[in-house]
This record gives sequence, C-alpha cells and structure tokens, in this order.
Amino acid sequence: MLKEKVASLNDLVDYQEGSVVSKEVIKKDKGTVTLFAFDKGQGLSEHTAPFDALVYVFDGKAEITISGTPHHLKAGEIIIMPANNPHALKATERFKMMLVMVRA
Repeated sequence: MLKEKVASLNDLVDYQEGSVVSKEVIKKDKGTVTLFAFDKGQGLSEHTAPFDALVYVFDGKAEITISGTPHHLKAGEIIIMPANNPHALKATERFKMMLVMVRA
C-alpha cells in the first residue's frame, strides 16, 4: 500500500516485452489513478469512456488520438481526454503514463 509513503512513479510499474502493464494505485467511487507501461508499438484501440481522464506521460513517448486528432506526448506532458470522445493510445517508443479518471 502506498498511503503515506514516498514512491517513484517509474519504480511502481515495469515494462514487459510486447505487453501493456497496468497497476491501479487508487480506486474510489469518484475516480481512479492507474499507472501503465507500454512496450514500443503496443497500445489501446479506440474506445470511449463516460468520464474525463487526464493522462500524464512520465517516461518515453506516445501518440494519443482524441476524436481523430493525433497528439504526440513525451515525458513530462499531460493531456485531458474528454468524456464520451473516442480516443486511442499507441507507444511510439516505450512509455509509461498515469491515468487519472474523474467520475464526478
């Protein structure tokens, strides 16, 4: 459990060859925080979510497409994916991200 502990985002989730790895760090009725590690070329196909979501890339580079518009993010950058808009993610190189889903 991470409560009241200092941790490095990079140390909390590891890359796996040819895979997408996820680790939920907070799960509440009003939202979640999940860490992901994507190997190069891996991604999530286009989908929608009924809630706004913030993506913070903390390692590597990714292409995040929202409503057909590609956005290229690198470590240290964020983007908000609005509720009910189709979006997809692809690792242009290995990347790690934190997804903050707001359900209220």
